[in-house]
Amino acid sequence: MRDHGGDLDRAMARHGGDEGAWTDLSTGINPVPYPLPDLPGRAWTALPTAADLQALRDVARAAYATRAAVVPLAGAQAAIQLVPRLDAPRTARVLGPTYNEHAAALAAAGWSVETVGDTDALAGADLAVVVNPNNPDGRRTPPDALRALAARVGQLVVDESFADAEPALSLAPLLDGTDTRVVVLRSFGKFYGLAGLRLGFALAGQETAARLATLAGPWAVSGPAIAAGVRALADSEWQAGTIARLTRDAARLDALAGRAGWRLVGGTHLFRTYDTGDARAAQERLARRRVWSRAFPYSGGWLRLGLPGTEAGWRALAAAL
Repeated sequence: MRDHGGDLDRAMARHGGDEGAWTDLSTGINPVPYPLPDLPGRAWTALPTAADLQALRDVARAAYATRAAVVPLAGAQAAIQLVPRLDAPRTARVLGPTYNEHAAALAAAGWSVETVGDTDALAGADLAVVVNPNNPDGRRTPPDALRALAARVGQLVVDESFADAEPALSLAPLLDGTDTRVVVLRSFGKFYGLAGLRLGFALAGQETAARLATLAGPWAVSGPAIAAGVRALADSEWQAGTIARLTRDAARLDALAGRAGWRLVGGTHLFRTYDTGDARAAQERLARRRVWSRAFPYSGGWLRLGLPGTEAGWRALAAAL
């Protein structure tokens, strides 16, 4: 089932209220976004040039500390949909439970997809997917273990959409332009809180990157996304301050949930997942107080919460809990 967070309209249809009345914690998107400057007029009016795209690739390569080739795309989701087209469909294994678009995109492209529960079970797959850190349980796989796994599968896809706050977890610094067996996916919109821009990256060896760029076609990202990405990815001061704030807020959320009797399953700096005992009942209870959360079809107990972005949001969550 391709269900997602961010479905606040469903909550409003059931429980009433307009968007402003709700505290939406159903996604893992930074609720305090990067402060966008005024973007140059040509970002809106002109097609992106080769120089524009090269500037974005260069700043992304520095931000992710990688020697791999960089392919800018319309979000990590665009990469998820392109990766199955790199090779003829065969056998794919996904380390789960995890973000459901990986298995769904592979199956839609004709791959035989199996979800497995540990990294050893990925061995032998023609294509293997690991989300690191994982959504929704926060499971982490060390980069050295992923590097070893790459030698045991045909193609390894590592989705690092939530890795910005944990650079030591990233496989990107271990990649270079000669890699043919690994593709790392990065999201821009989640950490920078600008999901509507639709910007992300695939990091890979030169040959694989060229094939992905061909599949994506010209102008795969917009002029405003390029201009915003160049500015934000180079802003190390904002990045450091944001990591510190997210670390504090994740601990604050855990404390609130703990006082409600919920057990931490895991999470990242941008979301936390708890065992509530009865996730649907807990979600319904929060929704009656206009707080929206994320439940999962494969778990009766797990409920995921993003981080409130304002003191009013924190008060609303505390009252609902």
